[in-house]
Amino acid sequence: MQLIPSPAFACFVTGTDTGVGKSLVSAALLRALARHYPRVVGMKPVAAGTIHTPQGPASEDALQLRAASTVAVPPALDNPVLLPDPLSPHLAAERAGVRISVPALQARYEALCEHADAVVVEGAGGFLVPLAEDCTIADLAQALAIPVVLVVGLRLGCLNHALLTAQAIRARGLPLAGWVANQIDPDMAAVEDNVAYLRRHLGAPLLGRIGYLTQPLSAAVELALPPEWLRR
Repeated sequence: MQLIPSPAFACFVTGTDTGVGKSLVSAALLRALARHYPRVVGMKPVAAGTIHTPQGPASEDALQLRAASTVAVPPALDNPVLLPDPLSPHLAAERAGVRISVPALQARYEALCEHADAVVVEGAGGFLVPLAEDCTIADLAQALAIPVVLVVGLRLGCLNHALLTAQAIRARGLPLAGWVANQIDPDMAAVEDNVAYLRRHLGAPLLGRIGYLTQPLSAAVELALPPEWLRR
C-alpha cells in the first residue's frame, strides 16, 4: 500500500449501507476533532444527487460537512465529483458523462490535506459501492490509506452487514479505527443485544451510540474519540 502525505489525523467514514447516517457521523466527528485541532475539513469525494442553493446545485452531504468544518476550501477539493442523479455513483456518472478516477480523487485529497490538521472523508453508500466499472469506494479508501470508521445502521440485518463490512475493510489492509451505532429503525427489537454482540465481535472501539432521531443534527451527537487520534 502506497503511503501518501497526510495531516495530523485523517479517517474514512463508510457505512453498512446507504442511508445509515454517514454524513451525520462525519459531521459529528469534525465537531469533535475541532476541539483538538484548529483546522478540520470534511471531504465528500463523490456525491450523487443535488439540491438547489443560491450558489447553484450542491450535495446535502457536502453542505453538512462544510457546516461542521473550521476551514473553507474550494468545492473542487471537498466535493470534486458532484453528480445530478441520486443513483449509485457509477450509474450517475455514466448518465452525466463523467469518468470517476481514483487517482484523480486521491490527488484532490492530497491537495485538501495542505489546508487541514484533521480530515474526515465520507464515502458514498456502502464500502463496495462502485464508482466506475473498474473501481469501488473500497479502492478509494485503500488508495487514501487512512483508518476507517464504520457507521452501523441499527435495523434488522445489521449484524451481518456490519461484520461483512468490517471483514472487507480489513481485507484491504485498512485498520477499522472505530464504529458508531446509529438507530435508523425506531421499532428495532433487541437493540441492546445487537449492540452488545457487535461490541464483542467487531474488534474496534464503539465511538458512540445515536438513538433514533426524527431530525438528525450532528450538534446533538456526542462521540468519544480514542486518545491516539489526538496525538499531534
